[in-house]
Amino acid sequence: MPKRVDHAERREQLAEALLRIVADRGLEAVSLRHVGAEAGVTSGMVQHYFRSKDELMAFALEVVSERVQARAAAAMTGADSARAEVRALVISLLPLDEPRRLEGRVALAFVSYSTIRPELAAALQQNTTGMREHFAEQIRQVWTEETRLGMTPLQAATGLLALVEGLGMHLLGEHYAPEEAVSVLDAHLELLFGQSMRRSG
Repeated sequence: MPKRVDHAERREQLAEALLRIVADRGLEAVSLRHVGAEAGVTSGMVQHYFRSKDELMAFALEVVSERVQARAAAAMTGADSARAEVRALVISLLPLDEPRRLEGRVALAFVSYSTIRPELAAALQQNTTGMREHFAEQIRQVWTEETRLGMTPLQAATGLLALVEGLGMHLLGEHYAPEEAVSVLDAHLELLFGQSMRRSG
């Protein structure tokens, strides 16, 4: 009796192969043939599940997004304040260890690729919007007219997101140590949340 194939598992296996290629060799090394070789299957098998490189890239982006979201949700569990929740979320995203560095390299490649692929750009824009709105909501919970630092919560969230993405990119380039990146993050969170906590206490 032939072995039953789990098609969802096979699709994820191919996405994993693509992510390994992107992380190790860059997007220019990605092709259906190379993905098949990395996954240990034929390029015809890859085409059975994905008609094109773009279709495979879009699915791989979904896989990465789901993993990041699951890790972020787990990291925020038990946070007892808006500041603690934001910090836990950001720490879960920064490339502070090898698995997250791999994800970070893949994310940068996707951002570059999306500049010429509108369908991928839309998915990345949705992720950015969701993150920015989440940050803004946490800031909105603790700010008052006296502690708003001359900007709106959305503006503050935009700045925080830009800081997080900049820290992540510089960590990938090993411009400075993880400890320094975390200290910069904590200093910025003190600016956003610490003043509110002191004035309300």
